[in-house]
Amino acid sequence: MAASGPIYTANSPIPVDLFVSKKYPGLTRGDIGFADSSGGIIYRVNRTQHQSKSNSSQRRKRVVVVDSAGNPLISVYRQDKGLWQGFKGDDGEEKELIFKVNRTMKTLTRTEFEVFIVDENSEDSASHFTIKGSPFQKSCTIYRGNSIIAQV
Repeated sequence: MAASGPIYTANSPIPVDLFVSKKYPGLTRGDIGFADSSGGIIYRVNRTQHQSKSNSSQRRKRVVVVDSAGNPLISVYRQDKGLWQGFKGDDGEEKELIFKVNRTMKTLTRTEFEVFIVDENSEDSASHFTIKGSPFQKSCTIYRGNSIIAQV
């Protein structure tokens, strides 16, 4: 019987390393780039100001996550201190809400967030992910229930 390589099923997690920096070539001031191991930018985060259509004098902080071709994937708006909402794409309107983030703890040494994924088929108000981090150690762990799903 011949030996074969590992078999990966569709549900097997495949770890991906992304490297984050503000100093990649081609990034404008204030942008953050996520690059693969060969240095190719996979995602970029652009910081912008957004003029509210309902109140023309109101400007809100917004970040837009774009792919390597510059296509907008997610627009994240700061709603209030410690509360953000993410919408699909970036057409200038807040139409298709996909997630909400609520900061539950902020101290000098520890920050925690709860992430709620919006599902129109569910009225579940429990958080889907918890993010715990330490700003001084520049570390972050993302949990789903009691399981760690990502670390930085």
